[in-house]
Amino acid sequence: MGQREDLLAGARACLAEKGYSRTTARDIAAASGAHLASIGYHFGSKDGLMAAAVLQASDEWGDTIEAAVRAAGGASPAERLRVFLAELFAAIPRSRPLLVASVQAYSEAQFSEEVRGPLLEAVGRARAELAAMVLGVDAADVDEDTARGLGSLVHGLVVGYVLQALLSPGTMPTADQVVAALGALTRAPA
Repeated sequence: MGQREDLLAGARACLAEKGYSRTTARDIAAASGAHLASIGYHFGSKDGLMAAAVLQASDEWGDTIEAAVRAAGGASPAERLRVFLAELFAAIPRSRPLLVASVQAYSEAQFSEEVRGPLLEAVGRARAELAAMVLGVDAADVDEDTARGLGSLVHGLVVGYVLQALLSPGTMPTADQVVAALGALTRAPA
């Protein structure tokens, strides 16, 4: 591994152990075996590195969920959403330290453009990818309105359910309950 990759691995280890806000640049340097100054050289700052580490870990987490949804093949969008939610709910307990760090990164984005910029870019990509996953199409085939509407809805479900699970894991609904609730909303008279 190169120094950049070592720093990312060290930051991810610190995220899991200490969380976003309690990790220092010295912690990352120690965990990675890299020089403290290399953080600035490769990432601009500790916040830049931490945002990159959160996004990298989130991408890997999302890839696992996406693989399960894509395996559903020609299923209906509602069934693909059910599979997505079931995988999401199963992944949350295994990824708790990463998710806590992600929530902290969202909060930090309000005060740091180094964190906000990459997160905004990632959310934009995620909207198209989430819509594509539920619809069973390629992300390149998702138009802006669909990404903004459906993609935002699914992203909101992810963020909302992650927060709920972190606060009270025992009160989470099942994927079937969520899909049934969304179906009831769409069948209700306007």
